[in-house]
Amino acid sequence: MANPEETPNPRVWLTNELLNLDEAVKRVTAPDCGAIATFLGTTRNYFEGKEVVKLEYEAYEPMAIKSLEALIDELYKKPEFADVKHVVCGHRLGVVPVCEASVVIAVSSGHRAASFHACHWLLDELKAKVPIWKKEIYTDGSTWKANKEWDAPA
Repeated sequence: MANPEETPNPRVWLTNELLNLDEAVKRVTAPDCGAIATFLGTTRNYFEGKEVVKLEYEAYEPMAIKSLEALIDELYKKPEFADVKHVVCGHRLGVVPVCEASVVIAVSSGHRAASFHACHWLLDELKAKVPIWKKEIYTDGSTWKANKEWDAPA
């Protein structure tokens, strides 16, 4: 499993440990950037009228890392993200209790619009394309959940 503490400043990582927003921000901070946008996705306590106890994430780790890297490469090639300078993304695996983070994204750019847009785009693409699976554990049972963004191959 890629761990941000094991590899100097990776762009993407998977971990069973708590995600650190401050560390993600440090990785994208640069003197030529006037904006840093972040996203921290946390476990909420209710979903569709059911009480959520925790989430559990599994991944095909080599493919998930490769997919996340490919998404960041794709982001850098898009004209609308020409102002983006740095991007990092970490995803939690294993058990993620209520109020803890399962995903962190930080994007820096010269100006705020590109950072906000890139952060949003990366999260949507991650949920649609990266092989990370979520199981929701409720007080009355559990279920594997497909992301609404997921577009299953025909």
